[in-house]
Amino acid sequence: MAISSPDATGAPPSVAWQRDATVIALVGLAHATSHFSHLLLAPLFPLFMREFGLSYSQVGALTSLFFVISGVGQALSGFLVDRVGARPVLFASIGLFMGSALAAALADGYGGLLLAAVLAGLGNAPFHPVDFSILNQRVSAPRLGHAFSVHGLTGNLGWALAPVFLVGITTMTHWRWAYWAAIGVYAAVLAVLWWQREHLHTTVVPRRHGSARTDDLAFLRLPVVWWCFGFFLLSTMTLAVVQTYATSILQAVHAVPLETATLTVTAYMLAGAVGMFVGGFVAARWRAVDRVVAWAMAAGAALMALAATGWLGGIGSMALLAVTGFAIGIGGPSRDLLIRRATPQGATGRVYGTVYSGLDTGFAIAPLVFGVLMDHGWYAATLAGGAVTLLLAVAAALAVGGRTRPA
Repeated sequence: MAISSPDATGAPPSVAWQRDATVIALVGLAHATSHFSHLLLAPLFPLFMREFGLSYSQVGALTSLFFVISGVGQALSGFLVDRVGARPVLFASIGLFMGSALAAALADGYGGLLLAAVLAGLGNAPFHPVDFSILNQRVSAPRLGHAFSVHGLTGNLGWALAPVFLVGITTMTHWRWAYWAAIGVYAAVLAVLWWQREHLHTTVVPRRHGSARTDDLAFLRLPVVWWCFGFFLLSTMTLAVVQTYATSILQAVHAVPLETATLTVTAYMLAGAVGMFVGGFVAARWRAVDRVVAWAMAAGAALMALAATGWLGGIGSMALLAVTGFAIGIGGPSRDLLIRRATPQGATGRVYGTVYSGLDTGFAIAPLVFGVLMDHGWYAATLAGGAVTLLLAVAAALAVGGRTRPA
């Protein structure tokens, strides 16, 4: 079944660029906060392992728990966003992030870290249905490519900030103070979003007269939705390898100091953000967005495979991983336009919730799979496995494109 028309959610054909820019900036701020929360625990895994006597598999399970809860919650929250609107769900999510940071600050063992992971997962769950509902309704169509570019860019900036913020404060004081500072960041973000709340309002799509509740699930019968889900699952497993284990791999294989190795994740995310910026212009120019995604992912897979060989040493491997982030970032805005083409009218929250739950599923599976490799000391195989899953994501992107490409 070919789907060639985007989701029509009432987005105005043209509005003042200042209004579009305000909406894009607010959603970008919220998205950066969400991605910051993805790494609320992971950058301090080596410290938790020493202080609480945990294994790689145990700390990896924290990441898996976060993303299992987020993935299931994301699929469900899409229905909630379609029914009550995006804004109240967004405010509740920020509150849950504050609770997660508080649980981490007070943790005295593995149980406290588990609670922090649960609360952060619940808070993260609604973000993609919320973000894309707001963008599709509040941003004019000609600027959507750039809106998706900024959305992805700010997400990467959130990922880049988390390790520097948490490790930096931990180095200067104590890891508990890092989480108290995170609470302050969440409170400031919530205050800004509340202040500008009129720009975050979305219109709830009423149920059509005579339609049954089972009609809300009709989108699940579209094969393209599940190809999109598979794409996110596979591509995210690669990202999870970098976020969760790159620091430990560089320390173990190349004896890179913790503070230096942590910068790899930051460099990857910053390079990905630059790639997202470039990708916004690429998405605005090239209609075959699935092919843009495929080429970007294939290039990233090749670079990551080269990093797995270790031929270029510690600094060279760090540089290769950073360039990998840039290559993948270029495909980000095209990816979001690809998903938009697969979205039936009036189902933005549900489709984005289901599709992006593949992201959470990939994050949940990856630490369990690659954590076993890490525990056995198979560090090169861990990076090579990330390259393989990225290549499989290329096939999924092309499958989505074949079903959504405009005639």
